[in-house]
Amino acid sequence: MTDIEDLTARIRAFADARDWARFHTPKNLAMALAGEAGELLAELQWLSDEEIRTGLSEPELRARVAMEVADVFLYLVRFADVTGIDLAQAALDKLARNELRYPVEKSRGNATKHDRL
Repeated sequence: MTDIEDLTARIRAFADARDWARFHTPKNLAMALAGEAGELLAELQWLSDEEIRTGLSEPELRARVAMEVADVFLYLVRFADVTGIDLAQAALDKLARNELRYPVEKSRGNATKHDRL
């Protein structure tokens, strides 16, 4: 069993113990995931890149950001579980696709989208 599989099982058990599975539809989970991503963004909103770098070395901001990152991750794992998506495999597949779309020799040092390289 992988760490993601272990985590998936634990999140599923958490939801099942609370009889939340009936609320965990793909749409509801996607909306919750987007909401949590918004909360993560809200922690960084109006801060400069330098303020974020500095702030993340301070325990208070780092802890708040870590909690929001965890919320996003937990909803993502739950969404993948409910929809039958193998999250680790999907990530590996996407990385392989991106390696083809963004070859090092064309992409290194620039942020140009793959279809404009």
